[in-house]
Amino acid sequence: MLLETPRLLITDDDAAFRETLRGIFEPRGFQTLLAADGEEAVQIVRRQEVHLVLLDVHMPKLTGLEVLRLLREFNSLLPIILLSAGWDDWLLEQAQQAQAFSVLPKPVGARQLTVTVCQALKQTYNWSDELLS
Repeated sequence: MLLETPRLLITDDDAAFRETLRGIFEPRGFQTLLAADGEEAVQIVRRQEVHLVLLDVHMPKLTGLEVLRLLREFNSLLPIILLSAGWDDWLLEQAQQAQAFSVLPKPVGARQLTVTVCQALKQTYNWSDELLS
């Protein structure tokens, strides 16, 4: 699959954090979609082509883990990166069982986040991140 413009779905109940992540990825050539909660994220993934999901763990309505499990039911290959301010061994184990690509701590640095996103895109789609150079 040739992936020229990756489409990222950023899901977090904190609007300022969503916009911060948009500001990191759009100047690097990514297309971003934003969701304020898990239900909205599931609807977006069902309606549109999404190449990667950044997903907060602690949200109202559906948690990040619940969303991850729902998305796996209809797209087993979609790379999903969980973000959490409060993570522990239980969360890591649950994320691995649900096949999350990675779990990153919040606050997360822009470099760590972009490197992880690029690794997920390379591994899943054989994407070349020369656009980021």
